[in-house]
Amino acid sequence: AGKLDRVLVDAPCSGLGTVRRNPDLKFRQTPESVVQLTQKQAAILRAASRLLKPGGRLVYATCSLLPEENEAIVEALLAGGGFTLLPVNELLAQSKIDLDTGAMLKLSPAVHGTDGFFAAVLVKSDS
Repeated sequence: AGKLDRVLVDAPCSGLGTVRRNPDLKFRQTPESVVQLTQKQAAILRAASRLLKPGGRLVYATCSLLPEENEAIVEALLAGGGFTLLPVNELLAQSKIDLDTGAMLKLSPAVHGTDGFFAAVLVKSDS
């Protein structure tokens, strides 16, 4: 069993959320390179999940807007059991931050005027 209370995974990703500042990124990523990244992201998240003690929090973050690098990775870990999703909108509300993002944080250049960003908070089950 793991011993850590908190783990942050700032996963290697396509970086496509930063394309407004790095326009050449869209020419450097291919469907194949994204598949390789998602495999690496899933492996890193699984490894990080083993470091947590029961009740510990795992934050998964990318600077990508692609669902396959974000929600799909988180949903795969959740499907494996042992974790629950802690809704980011509830955490933000507790901190008096008025930003309704839903259960997972997604920032979009078009909506928020920021780089594209994704984060999810997972809690390791007690069992």
